[in-house]
Amino acid sequence: MYSSFKLAQKYLQYYLSASNGKGHGVHSPFVFDFITNVLNDRKPYPLYKIVERRRKELLSDKNVIEVEDFGAGSSVMPFKKRAIKDIAASSLKAPKFSKLLFRIAHYYKSQTIIELGTSLGITSSYLAFASPISKVYTFEGSESIASVAQETFNKTDVKNTEFIKGNFDNTLPSFLQTINSFDLAFIDGNHRKEPTLRYFDWLLNKSSEDSILIFDDIHWSLEMEEAWEEIKDHPSVTLTIDLFFIGVVFLRKDFKAKQHFTIRF
Repeated sequence: MYSSFKLAQKYLQYYLSASNGKGHGVHSPFVFDFITNVLNDRKPYPLYKIVERRRKELLSDKNVIEVEDFGAGSSVMPFKKRAIKDIAASSLKAPKFSKLLFRIAHYYKSQTIIELGTSLGITSSYLAFASPISKVYTFEGSESIASVAQETFNKTDVKNTEFIKGNFDNTLPSFLQTINSFDLAFIDGNHRKEPTLRYFDWLLNKSSEDSILIFDDIHWSLEMEEAWEEIKDHPSVTLTIDLFFIGVVFLRKDFKAKQHFTIRF
């Protein structure tokens, strides 16, 4: 993981070089539509208050749980026993991006949704609210984390989620054998290059040209930046949008050439 200072430097570079987020000068009609109707959608969806109320509870929850971590681990909290409020403070996706995940899934009518890394259930809840007929298959390695996430689903009244517990290397391949394709995948469970690329390859085998893949923390470390560059270069990828903290990947075949955008958000 990059140091806070290095990450701040990279963010400043991104901010100064990215498109302004208003759509000016963007010549792709698809990306302009994404900016206008997804990125800059300011509607006050009622679910925002429901999920953010639960986030507030988690941020003040002093209960301690023992966490089993299969990913890159946490440089912030390297201990297995952690207070829920500390996990929430360091690992929950910020409201701005959590709400964006909902808007992406909602706008593109995603029905079969895969989330690698449930955490405490905040982003899962946002994704589950995308549509009454959507189904979120959320993967989590830690039983204790999954228990807290289930409490989140109970409090947000989310019913269209299904837990798949265990190491992604074991659970994801067997799950993918049970579906024909997916509409959206949010990859947030292992911040290392090799596993990220492996999950990407596995997911590609069950993708359609309408599938959307969203990678978390693409500038979190040199490894993640290398993984992001390889994903961008993959022949199946036709469009990417770099929002610094997440990267959005489209596989649509109606684009004449690869397009890569860095947009301020």
